[in-house]
Amino acid sequence: MSIKIRLAKIGKRNAPAYKIVVAETRSKRNGKFLDILGDFNPATAGKPPTGVKVTIDKVKLDAWVQKGALITDSVKEMIAGTYKYTKYNPKAEKATEEQTSDSNESNGSKPSENDKTEKETA
Repeated sequence: MSIKIRLAKIGKRNAPAYKIVVAETRSKRNGKFLDILGDFNPATAGKPPTGVKVTIDKVKLDAWVQKGALITDSVKEMIAGTYKYTKYNPKAEKATEEQTSDSNESNGSKPSENDKTEKETA
């Protein structure tokens, strides 16, 4: 069975915080874990007086890596100090989808079946 060092989400809906945990790959994101290695709170990232973005117990991390635990990409970036937290924005995804559909219509692509039925009912 494979073991990973990954993030587990804690906190509130609009104020997320994360624990860096060691867990089996089959377990759920916030499910059963073997050990807690640290935490990450994006709300306090870069703000004084804390200014701490990530806290990790390096001794535990090294011990789990020696045992064969795999580290996820996001945790690797946090350890290296290059992690960029981006807040989820569903409206931005919808805007990009609308832009791509508008560009398809202007390129002369075939209209979808939904467009045909709307034109026929009008």
